[in-house]
Amino acid sequence: MANVYELMPEIMGEEQIFVSSIIKNFDDQKAQQFANVYRTRRRDPQTILLLTLVGFLGIAGIQRFITDRMGLGILYLLTGGICMIGTIIDLINYKKIAFEYNQKQAMEIAAMIRAA
Repeated sequence: MANVYELMPEIMGEEQIFVSSIIKNFDDQKAQQFANVYRTRRRDPQTILLLTLVGFLGIAGIQRFITDRMGLGILYLLTGGICMIGTIIDLINYKKIAFEYNQKQAMEIAAMIRAA
């Protein structure tokens, strides 16, 4: 059983607990493989925060594009972040946006590694 903190010290809190529950039955090799792939696909909450702040400069929705929410990204881009209200909401919920994206990626990666 692999230790998440040793494999990925950069993740914390809810994300660490979630990833730990996913890889608890992986052997060390599979856990290392998971960590390598997850590290490349993961989005850092601070990056989401910075990209949300760029929305106040007139380029709203970038945070939605990098979290694979293309429809919302286009909507934000064309409406100025839905008149800045959506951008303000994303500014408050940036950790949730990153966590939901990272959860989805972790599940996909775990399924891929289990199948291999």
